[in-house]
Formats: sequence, structure tokens, C-alpha cells
Amino acid sequence: MSSTTQKQIQGFVTQNAIYIVLVVLIIGIALYDTHFLSITTLRDILLQSSTRAIIALGAAFVLITGGTDLSAGRVVGLTAVISASMLQAQDYPRRFFPDLPDLPLLVPILIAIAAGVLVGLINGIIVSRFSVPPFIATLGTMVIVYGVNSIYFDMEPNQSQPIGGLRQDFGHLGTGFIGPSGPYSVPYIVIIAIAVAFLVWVVFNKTRLGKNMYAIGGNIQAATVSGINVAWNLMIIYAIAGGLYGLGGVLESARTGGATNNYGNMYELDAIAACVVGGVSTSGGIGTVPGVLAGVLIFGVINYGLTFIGVNPYWQLIIKGLIIVAAVAFDIRKYLAKK
Repeated sequence: MSSTTQKQIQGFVTQNAIYIVLVVLIIGIALYDTHFLSITTLRDILLQSSTRAIIALGAAFVLITGGTDLSAGRVVGLTAVISASMLQAQDYPRRFFPDLPDLPLLVPILIAIAAGVLVGLINGIIVSRFSVPPFIATLGTMVIVYGVNSIYFDMEPNQSQPIGGLRQDFGHLGTGFIGPSGPYSVPYIVIIAIAVAFLVWVVFNKTRLGKNMYAIGGNIQAATVSGINVAWNLMIIYAIAGGLYGLGGVLESARTGGATNNYGNMYELDAIAACVVGGVSTSGGIGTVPGVLAGVLIFGVINYGLTFIGVNPYWQLIIKGLIIVAAVAFDIRKYLAKK
């Protein structure tokens, strides 16, 4: 084999490593149990991965700018509780708001997403206007949001009881299907996730905000000198990320049929891990929507597939951790090679 061919193969593997890992995982599990390749299994993986994908896409916005958002999981919990508390069935005996009439489905959803946007905007202001490092800024808001959510969740008459009895139309959003009944029906939540992914791809690749986002992550000083309003762009980016976390929280509540103030715990780490594994650089300036989705699917396959074949959950954590460390090490090597 010539050196040119070897370089071409090495380049192909480097550029498509994430997809190769995903295919190898699927093949490996399928060889152990061929039932893993059924349409029903694929649909279940997509169903479980849909909300995680939306949250990870929100985290990708921040990571590409060179930041980190630790508040994502708590925003998911806040918005899940807000939407669930306002969308309970009238005949449910333990309603969060006993006298609240049935609201149009879209109203509580928009209120919850707006709460996520507000938290994201606050993060953006703290980072851009007060020059607080994103890790510290979002660590602080993570704790604050959890406290606010817990106070709201503990209000009379709920008193920190799990919120259930959700309206049928809201639950249908998270568990319903489009198309004829059977294995080929497509969950609504998957369609929503695909639509969100397409919109995010458009923002990343076809808008000025997307170009500015990559420029800020690549070199913030050069972006400032080139005339980009870094502070304004960061506020918008963090606000969009918060809105996506909010949508993820709403759909997670609809999918699971309830909510507590502990919803979303550690989701931010899963989102960041999926982004990093999917090729979003920890140094900023690099990342794609297909890569993020592939990262989410890898962890979806690990969680579902290894459980499917009976692997101990503790071994699953070890495998996930090894993949994350390998992905970051690979990313840093590429970054140093470029320098």
C-alpha cells in the first residue's frame, strides 16, 4: 500500500471517525443479538434520543463559541415542571393549580420555553457584559435555577409531590405517533427533533449569526477586530440555547407523563459529552449538526443497546467514560496538530 493511499485512508478515518464508531457499535450489538436491528428497536432508540438531541444542539451553540453551559439540565427541569404544572387534566385529584382552566396547549409550552430563553439570556449577559467565564457563570445559574424550581415545586398545594395526571393532548405530543399503527409509525417527538435539527443546521450554515458564532469560537479577538458585536451575538446564542433546553424539558415532561424538580439532572453533561464525541471542539470554532446528532445516537445505542443485551449498567458508565476521554484526546491532538 502506497503512502498516498495510507494518507487517504487515515484522512477518511479521521474525518468520519464518529460515524465509523456508530456503525461498529450497531454491528457489534447486532452480532450478539440480531433482534437489535428491528424497526421497533430503532424507533425506541430515536424516541429516547429525541429530547437529548434537542438539548445537545442547544449546548453545541455555546460550545462552538468556546464556552460551556452547565445550566442546561436544570433549565430542562424548570421547564418540565412549568409545562406539566399547567397542563394537568381537570379531573386529576391533585392538581398543581386547582382552579386553573384548560389552557390552549401552546400557551404553557411557550411560557416554559420563554423561561428557558430568559435563563439563557441571563447567562449571555453575565458572560458577555461582566466577562465572567462561562463555566462559572452557568455554574451559578445552574444552582439558582434549581433553587427557583424547587421553591416553585414546593408551592401549596403541591408541596414537592411529583406532578402527574397530564392532559391527553400534551401526553400525545411526547408519546403519540404519526402514520398507521405498527412498527413503521413515526413518533411526533422524533419529527419535532428532526425539524429542530434542520433549523439549527440552517442557523449554523446559512445565517450571519452562525458565521459570527464560528468566528467568535475560532478567535474572539479577531472577531472583535473584524467588527462583530461579540457581546450581542453571545447573548442571542445563549438565549437560543436556553430556548432549546426549554423545548427539551417540555417534550421530556410529555414523554414521561410527569415532572419533578429533579428532572434534567446531569443532562448537561450528557449533552456536552454527545457534542464532544460528535466532533464539537472543546476549543471552540468547530462543530456540525450531523456530528452532534451522531454523538447523541452513539450514547443512545450504548444506553439502549447494552441494556438490550444485558450488560451491567456500571459497565455502561465505564464504556461511556472511555469514549468521552478518547474523543476529547482525539480533539486535542487535532487542535495541536493544526497549531
